[in-house]
Amino acid sequence: MKPRDISLLHTLGTPSVSPEGTQAVVAVTRPDLDADEYRGELWLVPTDGSGEPRQLTGGRRDAEPAYSPDGRWLAFTRAENGGKPQLHVMPTAGGEPWRVTDQPLGAGKPTWSPDSRQLAFVARVPEEGRYGDTKPEKERPRRITGLKYRLDNLGFYTDRRSHVFVVDPFASRTSPSPAVQVTEGDHDHDEPAWSPDGARLTFAAARHDGRGFDHYSDVWTCAPDGTGLRRVTDTTLSVGLPRFTPDGETICFVAAEPGPEGRTLIARHHGVFSVPADGSAAPRRLTAAEPYHLAGKGTIVPTADGVLFPSENRGASDLLLVPYDGGEPTVLIAGRREVFAPAHAGGTIVATVADQNSAGELVVLRDGKESTPTAFSALTPLPLEEITTTAPDGHPVHGWVVRPTGEGPHPTLLMIHGGPFTQYGWHLFDEAQVYAAAGYAVVMGNPRGSSGYGQAHGAAVIGDVGNVSAVDLLALLDAALATGGLDADRVGVLGGSHGGYMTTWLAAHHGDRFKAAISERAVNAIDSFHGSSDIGWSFAHDLYGPDPERWRDLSPLSHAHRIGMPFLIIHSENDWRCPVEQAQRLFVALKLRGVETELLLFPGEGHEMSRSGLPSHRVARFEAILDWWNRHLPTT
Repeated sequence: MKPRDISLLHTLGTPSVSPEGTQAVVAVTRPDLDADEYRGELWLVPTDGSGEPRQLTGGRRDAEPAYSPDGRWLAFTRAENGGKPQLHVMPTAGGEPWRVTDQPLGAGKPTWSPDSRQLAFVARVPEEGRYGDTKPEKERPRRITGLKYRLDNLGFYTDRRSHVFVVDPFASRTSPSPAVQVTEGDHDHDEPAWSPDGARLTFAAARHDGRGFDHYSDVWTCAPDGTGLRRVTDTTLSVGLPRFTPDGETICFVAAEPGPEGRTLIARHHGVFSVPADGSAAPRRLTAAEPYHLAGKGTIVPTADGVLFPSENRGASDLLLVPYDGGEPTVLIAGRREVFAPAHAGGTIVATVADQNSAGELVVLRDGKESTPTAFSALTPLPLEEITTTAPDGHPVHGWVVRPTGEGPHPTLLMIHGGPFTQYGWHLFDEAQVYAAAGYAVVMGNPRGSSGYGQAHGAAVIGDVGNVSAVDLLALLDAALATGGLDADRVGVLGGSHGGYMTTWLAAHHGDRFKAAISERAVNAIDSFHGSSDIGWSFAHDLYGPDPERWRDLSPLSHAHRIGMPFLIIHSENDWRCPVEQAQRLFVALKLRGVETELLLFPGEGHEMSRSGLPSHRVARFEAILDWWNRHLPTT
């Protein structure tokens, strides 16, 4: 895979299944290098083997499809000519879509009412005079009173709260229809869903006192006109994805229980909970805290037989059916692959599933049989080679090697993921493929601190993340080198976010193992990260410990004087997760000591640049990384 081959990579959204279960519609998004943007179309996929997938829409950015319960209509979001996404509706029997909404900051995914007559959605409502024609630098100042007021890749949000709306999409087919704002107030609301009888909506929101200083949120319900607002959980959880069960008596949702101190969510498993829809009893956890944890980008779907729930499992994610009585889940999809977004209708389950050969395909379960009716992938990747080992203290370590073609010995890259409570896994990963295609063996894995191996594995790094993670990462590197074909004298290290933190830490504490390093969007100085990051006010305390005096020793910047290898720092100017000062401080420290150091800054990008930034920036980043390795870790 070459850097420009990112145009061949696709991302699948959450599918929607027709009421009879014979068809599914899914959004397929790819980078368009010529237009330097992302293009998304909706594809119609027969689930019964009656035909081939075909492109259904031709908008510039179509996403979030939703079949109406009567099967006659398909709602979706469309962003036209670089504008904000708005709801559109089209007949499933054929015909052109029409625009339903005209929200100034765009509309979120549509959700049909049971009678197929209304759509619920979320939209941000700007304060008067903001986010319009006035230049941002000429707007009035913001008055901030809580610690939660901005978010990376979004920006300030307390002056544009997200609210639930309901709209009649058939009121007019020639102009957007007026929408009814269901919620109000200085609160954010998310993920609306209808009760089976259409009498109530449920959504997640933090409306309690102190919401700007903690991570708690609740499940709420109200009538479609906003009356009868009721909180049905007890403000002891961080909740999301509320969904009514088919009988309407219960609401299922995803939540994580805070840790022993009552505030941290570091290394806490997100499981399935249920609560009576009338709030008459406390929430009840349906999945055991161990080992079940919601997969990244995962969602839940209540069915008549239980809740569909994708759960991480040692680099994979399995699709589970969780019974409502809290019994042992049934595994529906497993193996060396990752399930993300399930959907269900008409006795058919459809899910997006990735494996080492694909970033995602649709998998269908009908009558207990599994089929894969799509082939959106256009790449033939290099395979993942699984490796397992143990750290010196006996702790198991799990990971992979992606090898270049040829016998080697190949120069080797130790690549470290962010989080840290995330996981590398069984899917086509562009980073590993690009580097391996250029002649580098890529070693990647899930050391302590990662998710997918239990809460204790994730929490083991709290308070000493650098030292604990380093033990596992070096054990993984040694195990990979022992397989043969990798050159132990030509090893580089790289990573982003927490992976960047660990890159700098390893360069300082284990510099004899590496020839050069690349640290990207990293935490380097915990003290300034604590006050400048969008999550730093909580994350620094929760991961690195409560003692600010100890933060100095835990900060890679404090050990920069021990780094002598060539060092490339990559950062984005608008990164609010790990603000750019984190990169600047490390750059100055290394440069003043005469270390060969470069700083590559991307304008207009945030923390997610390598995954969702401008396609041209993603290509430029890959080219800069390969150039750096070619200079300091040549393949020949």
